[in-house]
Amino acid sequence: MKAFFKTILASTIGVIVGLTFMGIIGLLALVGLVAGLTSTPTYVPSNNTVLRIDLNGTIADNPAEDPLALLWKEDETTLSLKEILKAIKVAGEDPRINGIYLRAGNLDGGSASLQSIRRALEAFKESGKFVVAYGDNYTQGCYYLCSVADRLFLNPQGMVMLNGLSSQTMFFTGLMEKLGVEMEVFKVGSYKGAVEPFLLKKLSDENREQIQSYISTIWGHLVEGIASSRRMSTDAVEQFANEGLAFAGAQKAIDMGLIDEQKYQPEVDRFIREQTGQENKQSYASVSEVASLDTPKGSGPKIALLYAEGEIVPRQSVSGYDLSQVITERLADQLIELKEDKEIKAVVLRINSPGGSFQVADQIWRQVEELKKEKPIVISMGDAAASGGYYIACAANRIIAESNTLTGSIGVFSLLPNTTRLADKLGIGSDVVKTNPYADLGNSMRPMSADERALLQHQTEQAYRTFLSRCADGRSMTTEQVDRVAQGRVWTGSQAVDLGLVDDLGGLQQAISDAAELAQLDHYQIKEITTNKSLFEELFATTGPTIKANLLRSFLGDDFIYYQTLQQMRVSSGTQARLPYDIRPL
Repeated sequence: MKAFFKTILASTIGVIVGLTFMGIIGLLALVGLVAGLTSTPTYVPSNNTVLRIDLNGTIADNPAEDPLALLWKEDETTLSLKEILKAIKVAGEDPRINGIYLRAGNLDGGSASLQSIRRALEAFKESGKFVVAYGDNYTQGCYYLCSVADRLFLNPQGMVMLNGLSSQTMFFTGLMEKLGVEMEVFKVGSYKGAVEPFLLKKLSDENREQIQSYISTIWGHLVEGIASSRRMSTDAVEQFANEGLAFAGAQKAIDMGLIDEQKYQPEVDRFIREQTGQENKQSYASVSEVASLDTPKGSGPKIALLYAEGEIVPRQSVSGYDLSQVITERLADQLIELKEDKEIKAVVLRINSPGGSFQVADQIWRQVEELKKEKPIVISMGDAAASGGYYIACAANRIIAESNTLTGSIGVFSLLPNTTRLADKLGIGSDVVKTNPYADLGNSMRPMSADERALLQHQTEQAYRTFLSRCADGRSMTTEQVDRVAQGRVWTGSQAVDLGLVDDLGGLQQAISDAAELAQLDHYQIKEITTNKSLFEELFATTGPTIKANLLRSFLGDDFIYYQTLQQMRVSSGTQARLPYDIRPL
């Protein structure tokens, strides 16, 4: 019998060891496969190459790499703004690249990002090289971007969907009434529209005013840009939108001056070959290929470029079902490291965030303030740097924004659900035993008392006063001056300059130049600071969450974006400093 148990034990250990060994071999094989798929061989362009930019997907400043993306074969593409801008710059300087081909598609990007790419294309044209654009259809943002091209071609059955901007807000008040859920709302800021979907059934006058203001301003910038590039009047662009001429066919777009010719895609390829002198096949290069080409790195002291993109959330609340990037307390840790790094002489912090957790934003603000004591820090704002995004920016030496950046929104709020009536409908009850009066404050199974509401409203007002104080100190204004332009109101970058919330308009390159000027650097090199992990770390960190998120997105399809909104609301515990949940790009 003893020999029998020895045999069983030895066999069990052997199986465990064998399975462990096979698991390690399998994991190493997977890592090798992913490494092979994600590695980029050295690219060498041939003469008369054309950079082809496929404008299809979602633009992000500096998207995190997903090591399993190629295995999933996802249809949704994330375009790197950083990579696009670098590729355009390299293409303008490389004599082997003759021009750029913009292939319009379903582009999802903020108007500030499009503004940055458009400016880079205008600089590229100064090299004397051509820019050609083609689309089966042009979405509004895509056309704004492509209008800078020397020649615009449209499929004979296509449309230029230039119709104007709109903003739609969904309200959940009626649904919550039917469910028996009441939201306890605490806020400061008459323009703080993020809470309105849970309180009202239509926009307040103040919220309607601010939305009308910023979408009209952004639309005006789009119209002016298109009119300038196409050498037509702004009245003509407005006429096209006001009369619904997007639905009048391709020839009407040509007659109005928005399009040069109708062509099918093969005819556009032939046109490009004529420009480059190629008889048979045109050599195209992708954005990633051109961006990978070696360029001068610069020399001398270093300026750090740090990206902060996404919702501001506590580190522990990041969901495994959410594919979006977030800003956590890790950004504060990185700022401390940069402050202590003697090789770094200045910092550029690129912010693209609607805000989020007030407490996390305050921790990051503190480290911006501390870093500024040691070396200059300049903010470059992307599509949005509002509410909590503005909070972490306000202490910097200088703030640069695009004219279409959404910023400001200096205000705070918090939400707590009261599910008493829902619980009654479901036959659920609760009873509480406590040692102190406020031990169960926030219990959603009972209404809040008047003194509890007073405590939370006081906390919210205190947070708002802190927000005003931070902005006043950072912008050399009084709290009264800040309060007049605060109250939760959203401003565009161009409006924010006039109000003193932003120093100047421009892109990332201007922010870098300003940082060099403040640090008194004539020669410098850029050191990009990334939060991306190594391949092994990324694989271990993302395998489970990515699989879960992709399964959920595959099941929900286009409705996945609404799930993400619910996730954002779920993690919005504590006092919030953020934009409304439904602000979407063009």
